[in-house]
Amino acid sequence: MSDSLMRRSVLAAALAVPMVGLAGLAEANEPRSYILTTAGTGGTYYPVGVALATLAKIHLQNEHGIDMSAISSAGSGENTVLMRENQAQFAIMQGLFGAWAASGTGALEEAGPQENQRSVAMLWPNVEHFLLHTSLVETGTAADLENLTGRGFSIGARNSGTEHSNMFLLENFGLDYESWDLVYQGFGPSIDTLINGGIMGVNINSGIGVGTVTRAKAQMGDQITLLSVTDEELERFDGGTGLYFHITIPGGTYPGIDDDLVTIAQPNFLAVNDDVPEEDVYLFTRTIYENLGFLCNIHPATCDMSLDNALSGLPLPLHPGAARYYEEAGLTIPDNIAPID
Repeated sequence: MSDSLMRRSVLAAALAVPMVGLAGLAEANEPRSYILTTAGTGGTYYPVGVALATLAKIHLQNEHGIDMSAISSAGSGENTVLMRENQAQFAIMQGLFGAWAASGTGALEEAGPQENQRSVAMLWPNVEHFLLHTSLVETGTAADLENLTGRGFSIGARNSGTEHSNMFLLENFGLDYESWDLVYQGFGPSIDTLINGGIMGVNINSGIGVGTVTRAKAQMGDQITLLSVTDEELERFDGGTGLYFHITIPGGTYPGIDDDLVTIAQPNFLAVNDDVPEEDVYLFTRTIYENLGFLCNIHPATCDMSLDNALSGLPLPLHPGAARYYEEAGLTIPDNIAPID
């Protein structure tokens, strides 16, 4: 176990209430502490996770005894392990990992189906920002990634959601990425290496307006290009899963990019372990949707969150607590994500 994982394990053990008998504690209004695991600090997961945990502290701790702490991690891959081992009870995850968790396929084939995981809400689109050194750009679309043969590319921190989803996308696209000079770094270090000339490309999959892409464009200017994705390229990337969709990054979002740019995204969602009490998940879900303005002020990626898209693209069945809130709010729960026993 790595030092960082060990630190998180100790933190989780110190804060998390044992799940045995937790439903009774919820009824008795005894204090419960939960861990929400996110990703590296250079992306969107971590600041949004901190904001979600802060909402719980502000609105649920005094009245309902519910406390929550957000921790950083390597992302969706590690979050799956942390939830399975109950070192975290909530997680922000890529929809792709949720689909793999449901079926026990992809990066989770060896571990098998993650029967402990449930959905709470779709949070925001996880947008693919393909950044390529302009000297390699010919079309301005994802096809230019083929020019990375023998050159440096950051595929993401090891065992991160970024690493696994990048491998999924690049393999579907038919790219021989193993012939590239791969480095394994999180968003912040990847951008540092890009700026310093150590790599020629990186994919930052995060919310629109992510600070690392802003920094890259601000410091490199026209030396770096954000690639667009065509309809045909979307089909290749998606590989028939139906998870990925087109999304437009508005002009002016990043320095030097004045026109709208079309790329692809998958849903990010909030996951929870199935044995977290229904009442706690209900209260947390309600708190999220009653305080969307707070989240939007923390990070622009969350500004499109609403009840209208709360159930969009969820890859796992809803937790009964979340389903209860949505039904009270007037939503119809689709059969494919209805709660299960």
